[in-house]
Amino acid sequence: MLKKFTLRNYKNFKDEISIDFHNIAGYQFSSDCISDGAISKMLIYGRNATGKTNLGTAFMDIYRLMTGRPMSIRDEILLNADSKEDSAFFSYTFQFMGRELNYKYFRSSNWELQYEELIIDSTVIFKCDFAEGSYDFMNLEYIEAETAITDRYLQSIKTGEESEDDNEVKLPFLRWVINNVALKSDSILIKMADYVQRMIWITVSISMLHYPRKINDSFYELLENPEKLKDFEEFLNAMGIECSLVLKKLPDGQRELYFAHEKLIPFFQNASSGTLALVTLYRRLVSRVWEASFIYLDEFDAFYHYEMAENLIRFFKIKYPKCQIIMTSHNTNLMTNRLMRPDCLFILSRIGTLTSLCNATPRELREGHNLEKMYISGEFEQYE
Repeated sequence: MLKKFTLRNYKNFKDEISIDFHNIAGYQFSSDCISDGAISKMLIYGRNATGKTNLGTAFMDIYRLMTGRPMSIRDEILLNADSKEDSAFFSYTFQFMGRELNYKYFRSSNWELQYEELIIDSTVIFKCDFAEGSYDFMNLEYIEAETAITDRYLQSIKTGEESEDDNEVKLPFLRWVINNVALKSDSILIKMADYVQRMIWITVSISMLHYPRKINDSFYELLENPEKLKDFEEFLNAMGIECSLVLKKLPDGQRELYFAHEKLIPFFQNASSGTLALVTLYRRLVSRVWEASFIYLDEFDAFYHYEMAENLIRFFKIKYPKCQIIMTSHNTNLMTNRLMRPDCLFILSRIGTLTSLCNATPRELREGHNLEKMYISGEFEQYE
């Protein structure tokens, strides 16, 4: 799992910001927010324009770097406009099987990797300084990758063979090693690569209604399975939307989803914006055949009544108990110990600092404290 994330000079985050998922307090309530001694369910509050979306894109930067897949998010601007530094710094510390892997790198733009370094269990495995043209593969045997033909990698980055896409970042050596060396199945690099590939970034929206017909058709194809249709119906009911659903095949061969009443009511033309947002979530999460490792849900409850938002958090805890899920919100109704806990509730400030509620007050926060009332009364305002 992801143990710690550090960022600097990225978009509005000029100074260094870190999230340590192992920095937890000894609370005995809402223990389902913690998994294996680390925060697995986190809720971030922040005023508009504090960088909640930017923080999500920063977390997902390693996904783009390690997979080479473009992301459908705003990423034109990379560096902080007020900084004199010429690159953004990213550091990811993972923990698997009692071992620690730290991967850090600098990027000067969305397509220019300047430096990368891998450290495992305090041992530096390699350093690649692309800006200076200096490469040191000093401890590849530590990861059983001593057979790697590093000269071929160096030749590829000089000739540009590593990518057919001019907009793809320079091929990281870590990605090259994972794809070109026969690593053991229990290798910590394989564990890390698997985690990264299962990271998801979601902005909840009602865009399902505006998707091309063929995308809706793929969703209908899933729902042709009666068990899946029932599962989707039960999901909506669990969110407080009482309904029965029917999938019909039309005379022209196309399918249509309906609310089941005495007269069938077309689903997408009549569902509320909140229901459509739930459909987006269902398609991205529940209908997947594999389990996500990390999910960043930006303003996940933008279309929801507070009770539905609470239902979603409870659902995430049950459906994804070990998945590390970060949610951003403006809804202070969710700032409660019966749902979360002070070491899992964070405030993102205008100046780019992130502080947990338990560290934002000299008081010792207990289960009986009304966190929302404290927040509204200004208890934590110096950290906003």
